[in-house]
Amino acid sequence: MINGAHMVIYSRDAEADRLFFRDVLGWAHVDAGHGWLVFKAPPAEVAFHPAEGEPEHQLMLMCDDLDTTMSELASKGVEFTRGVSEARWGRVTGVRLPGGSDIGLYEPLHPVAHSL
Repeated sequence: MINGAHMVIYSRDAEADRLFFRDVLGWAHVDAGHGWLVFKAPPAEVAFHPAEGEPEHQLMLMCDDLDTTMSELASKGVEFTRGVSEARWGRVTGVRLPGGSDIGLYEPLHPVAHSL
């Protein structure tokens, strides 16, 4: 019935963020027309967390080794928005997108569903 998910990231500079995903992260993509790039995401998971107040949504990219991934991204000029936090569920930091927002980057310490 459901064969995929389409995530939308709103940006102050969508073109710069598209180039970041294409050139820095190296994600495969299609041009949906007029340079509007749509990216093939890596395997994904969806989790539901309790919210206080109005719910919001987050995008967090996952990696196997946060230190190595951060080093590789830093060598490409990527800015991190916060230091690494150690939580019982994983190690997490933030990545600044060229459009000004940030997304999470984390190394899970829990079983991952995307490997099922």
